[in-house]
Amino acid sequence: MTEPRVLLEIDGPLAYVTLNRPDKLNGVDLDTIDELIAAATSLRTNRDIRAVVLQGKGRSFCAGLDFGAAFKDKKKVARFFFAGPRAVNRFQRVNQVWRELPVPVIAVIQGHCYGAGLQLAACADFRFTTPDATWAILEAKWGLVPDMAGTVPFSELLPADVLMRLAMTGESFTGTRAAELGLATEASDDPLAAALALVDQIVGRSPDSVAATKQLVYGTRRGSLRQTYRLERKLQAAMFKARNTTIARKAGMAKETPVFGRRTYGP
Repeated sequence: MTEPRVLLEIDGPLAYVTLNRPDKLNGVDLDTIDELIAAATSLRTNRDIRAVVLQGKGRSFCAGLDFGAAFKDKKKVARFFFAGPRAVNRFQRVNQVWRELPVPVIAVIQGHCYGAGLQLAACADFRFTTPDATWAILEAKWGLVPDMAGTVPFSELLPADVLMRLAMTGESFTGTRAAELGLATEASDDPLAAALALVDQIVGRSPDSVAATKQLVYGTRRGSLRQTYRLERKLQAAMFKARNTTIARKAGMAKETPVFGRRTYGP
């Protein structure tokens, strides 16, 4: 029986999604794409989940697309690449789907974070990395441009000249440098512990306001001022009505620690 490419484990309010091809440095093939999308889809409507940790098994987060394995089935590659009337194709969907989850997604990075792996990490909401991890927007090595939905978060996180340099050269840089550039959230000798410390903070807030905040931030990145304020009003109105908002308000007034219910906002 073939080992699953992606492991999904739920531990209380936290979901761990783990790339499971350590012998291939967690290189991405077409089955990995299918399984990542399936994992995200299964988590989307789980109202008990408060955060997702995205990680790689073994010594690397992800060394990028496994061209040898992925391109064995050229017809399937063509189907994955074709978008048709949809806004994204399947190569893009595998990363975009994490930005659409109504909970924060935190990538924990060690070893290699190349190409498709970096695009996956960039589409997480936070990225904690070891200082000595090696990062690269590697498509230039193959005569390609950044893809797999990475263009959007790269443009949000990096100045244009920095992004063009990294994308045009494919040069590698450390986790420490990634944090200095703003591409990584933080460099830490124990990135999982740093990620879980952030989860502890987030779990202390209303799951509804956390979900709405994520939608607000991403939903106003490229909209007009009018669209931005409309979305802000819409989400705030929804929060006024949310049961967890009442819990937060009462606990705040009483100077007590709130005990929230399940997430009620979002899918």
